[in-house]
Amino acid sequence: MTIDILINDAPFTLPQGSTLAQAIEQFGVTGPFAAAVNLDFVPKTLYASTLLKNGDHIELITPITGG
Repeated sequence: MTIDILINDAPFTLPQGSTLAQAIEQFGVTGPFAAAVNLDFVPKTLYASTLLKNGDHIELITPITGG
């Protein structure tokens, strides 16, 4: 079984039982970033234990510097 999710509005299909950490790895984000699932911030310490479900929307946000 698989689940369909969105990461930064891009569709991804992952195996059922996938975690946020696995989705982040699949997306390939590098450097500092924050993660939210369905608009709820998820601390980095919980990435590996946050199970995803079909239809979840993940936002990976990188900081922007400058003025």
